[in-house]
Amino acid sequence: MKRVTAVSLGSSRQDFEFETDFLGHHFQVRRMGADDDISRAWELMRRQQNEADAIGLGEVGDHYHVGQDTRINKETQRLLNVVTRVPATTGSKLRRLLQVRAVRQVHHRLGEYFKNNLVLFLSGMRNYDMAVAMSDYTPNLKFADALAQTGAPAMLTSLQQLELYAKGSDLALSGRPGEILEAALSGFKQSRIGAEVARSHVIVGTFHELKEVGNPKNLTGKTVITSAVDEDRLAFFKRCHVNLVVDVSPQLFERVVGSNVIEAMILAALGKPTEAVSDDDFTEIIDELDIQPRLLHPTGHFRNIRRFAFVIHPLSQEFIKKGIPIPKATPKFVMDKVETLAAHMPPMVYCKMENIVSPTGAEAEGWLITVGGTPREMLARSPEFTYRRLLAAADMAEKLGAQIMGLGAFTKVVGDAGVTVARRARIPITTGNSYSASGALWAAADAMKRMGLVKLHPQTKKVMAKTMVIGATGSIGSVSARLLAMAFQQVVIAGRDLAKLEQLKASILKDAPDADVVCSDNYDELLGEMDMIVTSTSGAGKKILDIMKVKPGCVITDVARPLDLPPEEVAKRPDVLVIESGEIELPTQVKGLKSIGLPPNVIYACLAETIVLALEGRFEVFTIGRDTEWPKVKEIYRLGLKHGMKLAAISGAKGVYSDEDIARVVALARKARRQRKAPTAIGMEPTGTPTRSRKATAAQRSAARVAAETPPPARPRTASARARSKPEQPAAAPARKRASRSTKKAGATA
Repeated sequence: MKRVTAVSLGSSRQDFEFETDFLGHHFQVRRMGADDDISRAWELMRRQQNEADAIGLGEVGDHYHVGQDTRINKETQRLLNVVTRVPATTGSKLRRLLQVRAVRQVHHRLGEYFKNNLVLFLSGMRNYDMAVAMSDYTPNLKFADALAQTGAPAMLTSLQQLELYAKGSDLALSGRPGEILEAALSGFKQSRIGAEVARSHVIVGTFHELKEVGNPKNLTGKTVITSAVDEDRLAFFKRCHVNLVVDVSPQLFERVVGSNVIEAMILAALGKPTEAVSDDDFTEIIDELDIQPRLLHPTGHFRNIRRFAFVIHPLSQEFIKKGIPIPKATPKFVMDKVETLAAHMPPMVYCKMENIVSPTGAEAEGWLITVGGTPREMLARSPEFTYRRLLAAADMAEKLGAQIMGLGAFTKVVGDAGVTVARRARIPITTGNSYSASGALWAAADAMKRMGLVKLHPQTKKVMAKTMVIGATGSIGSVSARLLAMAFQQVVIAGRDLAKLEQLKASILKDAPDADVVCSDNYDELLGEMDMIVTSTSGAGKKILDIMKVKPGCVITDVARPLDLPPEEVAKRPDVLVIESGEIELPTQVKGLKSIGLPPNVIYACLAETIVLALEGRFEVFTIGRDTEWPKVKEIYRLGLKHGMKLAAISGAKGVYSDEDIARVVALARKARRQRKAPTAIGMEPTGTPTRSRKATAAQRSAARVAAETPPPARPRTASARARSKPEQPAAAPARKRASRSTKKAGATA
């Protein structure tokens, strides 16, 4: 039987003794506490070497391997030197391997768990190898070594700083001066370290280090990485509401033991001293035993919280006034200066969103970061001006711990639509255009269904209606056109570049050969025939369409930011339903969200895409550039449903549309349609389908006007016929007026 003794500087009240089988041997394991008495520990080790096959030394200052240097703890080495007959170890070699293994396994098992986390090491020198492993997943590392030892009010924030400090402290803080500094200012040190614990997501340290600085206020919801967690220690973490405890020491036996005990047992089983067993030997044994870190949930419920950031900006001077206390009567020339000044301001956190919980159990929280430029200011400067501010926002997001960042409003259309920012930023970027496209059409489809003005074809099941996409060659516009082509009788793709429109048409027909697609770079004359219009331009305030020419009952989905249709234009047509894109309702009541111009708990689809990717743990560049990919539109729609996203109440220029509002639009549309004379001219099908040639359409319409203005030959009519013709007189009035105008024009020309 092999005997292993664990000598600890801890309390003797925690002593234990047990027997077990391990690596083909029967072991007797015994713990002996020295109650913080170095002399007693020295004596215990000297005596136990006569009875034990190996000795483990616990709860002592360990040797540090930092960078290429090794720092020897003289007190610990003196205790180890007293044992000359059997192997003696602090377990540092096994602990180092288990720490690195634990970080990598937890990160992958829990879905990139440490990605961009804020990680605090209460002792970076003791856990250097773990810090190196953690740096593969996050740059946000802090080390409390300098503060804990000297009272220096700043944290070390990189591995390079830690290595430099380790070299200096070995020279300047050894001996009595170091002991004095370490014992001084204990209250100040604990207060500063406690504040850093509250700001961090992950805290690494021994149980005693954690207990000194931790409490329910700063440990609630945190992840703790430590070792040898028994029932008493787990009870402390439960009182502090710790979310997850990663115990790098595996529980191989009925009783929890530290890595010093396990390493001593391995040395006893092998019959070799510590220096004779390599890292590869230990790794082989770890693999053979299938040693895994323990994941403990003190509260009984594990919260896997992912973090995001999203960039917003003011859309006009009015938005700046809402954010800054500026008098309403401020002259415009002053506001112009304020607008320019705001564009040069550094990014700022607008608010933090919390309590976003998916039905799957995943959680997300994030920050809305504002950059000050309005669309007018962005367009007045080179794209690089905006790129630099977005990259500054990405740096801020990274330091906050965000794992993905979305671009909102005009920031996602400037320059190359996110490609450059995604290439330069250190965190993944998405523009949200995939969800914006699906959300907009989701809202439009719901609106048309509620209005009941169109029907489905009995065979093809397509909507028997005509649609138009203005700005169809853009990222959202092209995807919208693809979706509409598969669902509607006809889609008109409109834009300024006919060659690009023809390319888009060919691409659509390749995916949907039976689609009816019409290209138009002079779409104004077709507005009156459309049942639905999607505007997706980068007009930044320019007039995109004449709403007075739109068909009564038409649904206009305005997904452009800034909007293509200002409120004063929308007010001219109460018989038209104008939707300002499809907003998304969050699955739970969000906390901390300030006003973004939408109803409570409702967000823009591009922000929803960022949140959905965070909930899914998809920390990747998802949607960038001007060519939104159709597979990604379908995928983000599916993921949105998975995580409980819903189409919010349809919103317009004056807010949410109620059922009564929609019914009022429908009533006005039906009335206007009854009063409107249906087109029957040559070149127009009975349903109002435009011909493919714009020239032919113009000529045919000219002929139609002439025919309408030419009075028919007089025919004798009966009294009953005259009576039946009376109701038609109001409809003929426009023809008489047109004829009158034509006559006057002819006279003026003559």
